[in-house]
Amino acid sequence: MRGSLRPLLVAIACTGTLASACAADTSVPQPRLPEVVACFVTENGPVPVTLEVAREFSQRQSGLMGRESLNDDEGMLFKYSNLQSPDRGFWMYKTQLDLDIAYLDEHGQIASIRQMAPCVTGSASSCPSYPAGVAFQSAVEMNQDFFSDHGIEVGDRLMTGPEHCSSR
Repeated sequence: MRGSLRPLLVAIACTGTLASACAADTSVPQPRLPEVVACFVTENGPVPVTLEVAREFSQRQSGLMGRESLNDDEGMLFKYSNLQSPDRGFWMYKTQLDLDIAYLDEHGQIASIRQMAPCVTGSASSCPSYPAGVAFQSAVEMNQDFFSDHGIEVGDRLMTGPEHCSSR
């Protein structure tokens, strides 16, 4: 689970009838989600990516847990129906990959980029959270250094659909 309420929610989820969910082996890679072709639009031109889209709570909760690798141009897009608070963040519980995360506003503009380290400990409360620091409506996780290696910065925009991936 990702978010600033994670210790409380983990404690709630691991009691009562939901205890079996806590015993689930999330070290096994989660099934791939539907994908969308998208581009980060930068001053140097578009950077095409393929993103799995996590729209539902359970999909966002699992994220990239258990994955051992991502292709260079692959990542995950986390979509929310409402604007999220700046103190809300993501964590890397049972995530094996070094990742960067871009927090996007309601228009798809990057408002914040953070680096996140794997956290494979057996204790969810031992994993740090990476708050956005800005209000956000979606977030994109990519391999670590993807954004810097491709000149993608705060202020750039994510556009979905292959029509946005041609050079301007």
